[in-house]
Amino acid sequence: MKAVLFDMDGVLIDSETFYMKGTYEWMKEAGFEGEIEDVFRIIGTTMVQTYEIIQKMLDFKYTIKELEEINENYFRENPLDYKNIVIPGTLDLMRHLKSKGIKLAVCSASAKNIIDHVMEVCGFKEYLDYEVSGEEVKNSKPFPDIYLKASEVLGVKPEKCIVIEDSRIGIEAGKNAGMFVFAYRDPKFKQDQSSANAIYESMEDIANHIKTLI
Repeated sequence: MKAVLFDMDGVLIDSETFYMKGTYEWMKEAGFEGEIEDVFRIIGTTMVQTYEIIQKMLDFKYTIKELEEINENYFRENPLDYKNIVIPGTLDLMRHLKSKGIKLAVCSASAKNIIDHVMEVCGFKEYLDYEVSGEEVKNSKPFPDIYLKASEVLGVKPEKCIVIEDSRIGIEAGKNAGMFVFAYRDPKFKQDQSSANAIYESMEDIANHIKTLI
């Protein structure tokens, strides 16, 4: 194992809880009559895919541009303090891997400016060799493009990479790239993680397994 590739939301930071609750709130105000569990289908998607899914869930009553404005206004008024939602054990794992010469990357469907901001304020940036957004590749997860891009830039063969993911489509992306995939489980979101090579309840458990592979 020569590289570890991290997803961001739900793996490095517990942002999905915040985003799902917030998105559900503004969708209800916009006329959505479903349950919060229905909103979980946007987990792991790019912003383009997210708005397309939400538009369908709201019966196409709004344009994509209108949904973007509603979403951005809501989270501008209800900002997230990223430093306080770092998932325990992630920084320690990055420090250890970096000390062992393992290459590290973040491969997230989130917008590039958000990834850059989160990596900086949460203290991840100094340990990373590469950051890539779903905006920077042709095909989004579950296609393997984002992970193959990281593999290429890092100069590490896919079979020498470990992916840490939480969403079904993210896990599929890692598997489609020919990589070994660890799933970090959050039971709140009921993601199908069955295609992962292994599923863990904590980042410490993931770290302990990875240390045996270095």
